Amino acid sequence: MTRREWPEWWDWELELSPHLLKRMEDRRFTEIDLRRMLERASGYHEDVVEGRWVIETRHRGKAWEVIVEPDLERRLLVVVTAYPVWG
Repeated sequence: MTRREWPEWWDWELELSPHLLKRMEDRRFTEIDLRRMLERASGYHEDVVEGRWVIETRHRGKAWEVIVEPDLERRLLVVVTAYPVWG
């Protein structure tokens, strides 16, 4: 996927949700790991929750998904959660 194919909000500043901060601890990844995952993203699609998107990426050799929600008013990309893809 070329850079042109990513939505406008892709380059916005990140905001890390409280839920994400808890999951980072539980799932043993850091903000630096998260930013690397986003840099290496291979694709995205709409989430089941309206207004949210699933970012497809890899971390430590495994497939991961990062859930983001663009905040159009504040022009921030809120990272809701991130998790390894099982199966």
